[in-house]
Amino acid sequence: MALHDIIQPHIATIDHDGRRLDVSCRIAFDGIEYVGRLWFADENLGDSGLPDRGGLPGRSRDEVVTLAQRLTPAELALRYRRAVAERRRFHQLRHATDEILSKIRYLNQVSISMRAGLLDSDGAAQEIELTERQLHELVERLRYAAGVEGERFAREE
Repeated sequence: MALHDIIQPHIATIDHDGRRLDVSCRIAFDGIEYVGRLWFADENLGDSGLPDRGGLPGRSRDEVVTLAQRLTPAELALRYRRAVAERRRFHQLRHATDEILSKIRYLNQVSISMRAGLLDSDGAAQEIELTERQLHELVERLRYAAGVEGERFAREE
């Protein structure tokens, strides 16, 4: 796994208003610290989830996971309600946009690390090429996300 890859470990499963929700924490390095965001996915819908807008910052991925795991089911339910009340209606597009921004940040970190001599040129070039391909794939998926309201992702055909 590359140094700044995004991970999304499972944190808990909660019951809320008759729904069973898988809670995970999407963790990315923003260049200064690791930041986690909770994601709530309905087990029955098989959707990709709904993000909480609140962040959980930490010095390491493990610290962020520990912070997330300390949240009680009641606190997770409150965060879920906040996520549902979020004004954004186009969650799939937001998710795709977040992924693109994370890849752009990663691309920048690789370039900075290469220029600082922390990564060799060949390895950095390969990582940059891979990240560019991933960005192109994400941009191509935007057409399926644009204009789609709600929590569920539209399935590509």
